[in-house]
Amino acid sequence: MVQASQLTLAGIVTKTAVVHTVTYFTAGALAYAFFDYRALWDEPVFDVYMRRMDDPLLMAGPLFQPIRGVLFGIVFYLLRREFFGRAYGWLTMWVVLVVIGMLSTFGPAPGSVEGLIYTTIPFSAQFGGGSIETIAQALSFSFIVFYWVSQPEKRWLTWVLTAAFLLVLAFSILGLLQ
Repeated sequence: MVQASQLTLAGIVTKTAVVHTVTYFTAGALAYAFFDYRALWDEPVFDVYMRRMDDPLLMAGPLFQPIRGVLFGIVFYLLRREFFGRAYGWLTMWVVLVVIGMLSTFGPAPGSVEGLIYTTIPFSAQFGGGSIETIAQALSFSFIVFYWVSQPEKRWLTWVLTAAFLLVLAFSILGLLQ
């Protein structure tokens, strides 16, 4: 286990941004393949709420994920003792992401307590494939960030995740150009 005092802001933020971008893209691609998002987007409530699948801004979404990753990384750095200083820190990280980032948002996001109270989105639409996607992404994100930060000697992981990160950005740019 790496000592919290050895963890740097730049190291945690960089690794978090890379892993978030890769897991975000992967979870989204898998969800798109296995859940019928086109049909969900055609439901009246989502039709006015979500961008269409062919919207350029939606296709560019992965290009913005490093920004979110940096924000997550800053928080992870502040909580580095709790997240990286113990054996199951990844589980703590995942629970924090699910409880605060998904279920307890400040606004009425679908799949949150506020979304259930203040929106007309049906329960099944709020807690269907999208929830599975975000919970799975948060789980893989938490575990991979924890492992990469806690195992800095694993150079192969740095190469694999950096290559995956660059491919995600390239795929997103190519998607916008077609």
